[in-house]
Amino acid sequence: MSDQNEENTILQNPEMDIFDPSKDLENEQSDEISALSKKGYQLLKENKIKEAKDEFTKILDIENNNNYALVGLGDSERKLNHYQDAIDYYSKCLSFHPGNNYALFGLADCYKALNQYHKAITIWEQYLVHDDRNITVLTRVADAYRKIRDFKKSKQLYLKVLDMENNNPYALIGLGHLHYDFKEYRDAQYYWTKMLEINDSCVDIRVLTSIGNCHRKLKTFDKGVYYFERALESDPKNFYALFGLADCYRGMNQQYRSVEYWNKILEIDPKNKVILTRAGDAYRNTGDYKTATEYYNKAMNIDFDIYAALGLALICKGEGRYEESVERLGALIRNDPKNYRLYIDLADSYLKMNQRPKAIETLESFQKQGIRSQAINEALDKLRNNKSLS
Repeated sequence: MSDQNEENTILQNPEMDIFDPSKDLENEQSDEISALSKKGYQLLKENKIKEAKDEFTKILDIENNNNYALVGLGDSERKLNHYQDAIDYYSKCLSFHPGNNYALFGLADCYKALNQYHKAITIWEQYLVHDDRNITVLTRVADAYRKIRDFKKSKQLYLKVLDMENNNPYALIGLGHLHYDFKEYRDAQYYWTKMLEINDSCVDIRVLTSIGNCHRKLKTFDKGVYYFERALESDPKNFYALFGLADCYRGMNQQYRSVEYWNKILEIDPKNKVILTRAGDAYRNTGDYKTATEYYNKAMNIDFDIYAALGLALICKGEGRYEESVERLGALIRNDPKNYRLYIDLADSYLKMNQRPKAIETLESFQKQGIRSQAINEALDKLRNNKSLS
C-alpha cells in the first residue's frame, strides 16, 4: 500500500488506531500488573505473606496508586494483624478509588478487629449503599451493632438476612448471642436450637455448649447436662463443656459428680484458681473439709481469692471454730465492705456463739452503708423474730 493509499484508508476509517509506541507500553504494563496481581493474591491464599507483599510492591513501582496493589498490601498487613498499617493502605486506595468495595470491606474488618465498632459500621454502611443485599456484610454489621449493644438494629439486620436466606447459620448464631447478651435465654436457646435442626449430625460444638449455657442460666440443669455431654463426645477436653457439666451437677446438688468434672479441668489446667476454688466448694459441701482446705490453699498460694478465703472461713464455722470464722470473715469485710454475703455468714457465726445482738448489729452495719439487699433484709427479719439463719 502506497503512503497516499494508507493515508486515505485512515481518513476513511477514523476509528482505526495509528501506530503509537506509548500504547504498546501501556498494554505491556497492564499485562505485567495483571500477572503480578494474580501472583500476589495466590501467594496470599497460600499464606506466603512476605512474598505476596513483594509482588504488590512491584506493582506500585509501575503504577504508584494501583488499587489492586494497595488492597493487596492492606490484606497482607491485616493477615499479620498489623491493623493500622492495613488501614493506611485501604485508606490510600479509597482516596484515589472512592467506593472500592474490597478496600471498604478490609477497612471495616480492621476497625472491627480493633474493637472500633462505630467506625466499622460507618464503613460497612458505605458498602451497603452499593450492595444492600450482601449477606456477608449485613451479618457483619449486625454483629457490630450487637457489640455496641444496639439490640434493635442488630436484630433487624439479622432478621433481614434470614428473610433473604432462610436458616442462614451466621444470622441464627448471631441472634442467639444477641438474646443471650441481653439475658433473653429462652429466645437465645430457640435460635441456637434451630442450628441443630438444620444439621444435627455435624453441629458446631460451640452451639451445643451455648444451648447448655442457656439451660444453666434458666436453672434447667438436667437438660443442660445432655448438651454438654454431647459436646464432650466431640472434644473430651473442651473447657466449656467440662465447666458446664460441673456447674450443672453443682446446681442439681450432686456435688460428687461436680467434683469429677472440676478435677478433669484441673488435670488440664492445674493452676486455675477459679476451678480450684469451685472444687474446694464442692468438697466442702460434701463435708470433706480436709480436701476442701487443700484446694482452697492451692488457690490462695497462686493469688489471693476472696471465694477461697470465704471457703476457709466457712470450714471454720462448719467445724465449730466460730471465733476463727468471725476473725476471718471480719478481715474479709474490711477488704470488701459491700459484699452482703460476708455479713450474713459473720452474723451466722455470732448466732452460733449465742450472740444474737452482735449478729443483728452486723447486718445493720451493712444497711447503714445505704446499700439495698433483699437477702440482708430477710436475714434481719429472721434474727429479730428469734429464728435461725439456716
